[in-house]
Amino acid sequence: MFNSYLSNTLEYYPELCINCGMCSTVCPHGVFGPDGKVAQLVNPKACMECGACQLNCPTKAIKVESGVGCASAMMLAAVKGQKEVTCGCDGSCS
Repeated sequence: MFNSYLSNTLEYYPELCINCGMCSTVCPHGVFGPDGKVAQLVNPKACMECGACQLNCPTKAIKVESGVGCASAMMLAAVKGQKEVTCGCDGSCS
């Protein structure tokens, strides 16, 4: 299992991955990438915790607390009309 404890709630269990490619297809920040037998975490700190990967993973190899972190901060800023967003990835989610 991988968990990037310092930057977000993303948990990845490669032993459950069947390499379907859905995580890399739906992730808006390129956190996952295709590789051999299982998906690879290519940029785990860029995870904004939107939950798209978890929702689309058929084997439940990915867990993330959606609604926290950067995605939540971006939505709150949009609702409040703020131009600057501060999130768990030092203001830059890429």
